[in-house]
Amino acid sequence: VQLQASGGGSVQVGETSRVSCTASGRIFPASAVGWFRQAPGKGREFVAAIQWSGSFTQYAESVKGRSAISKENGRNTVHLQMHNLKPEDTAVYYCALQKPRLSRRDYTAAEMYDYWGQGTQVTVSS
Repeated sequence: VQLQASGGGSVQVGETSRVSCTASGRIFPASAVGWFRQAPGKGREFVAAIQWSGSFTQYAESVKGRSAISKENGRNTVHLQMHNLKPEDTAVYYCALQKPRLSRRDYTAAEMYDYWGQGTQVTVSS
């Protein structure tokens, strides 16, 4: 499995940005794609996740209500659209894929993900 992140860039406070993750390879419906972000000097933080089938989504409290994660069928692409952006949203955003597991799943834990894409920068300036 390979993941390719794209999108983001520089925006102003209050604007909208979208980052996308295109996956290739064999992906099972019970897989999940997560977005994490890492700001300078900070650890990697969970942002949002979606099951590959699109039946389940989860958001971090910091972005809940102003973000939407979606799966674009036919293109194997997951989008994360973030509205009302704040300076604290500035970070490198990474997408990752978690393979199906029989054990209890945790979409918020980076160590539970099996494949990672390269990061894409989102910069929010005032």
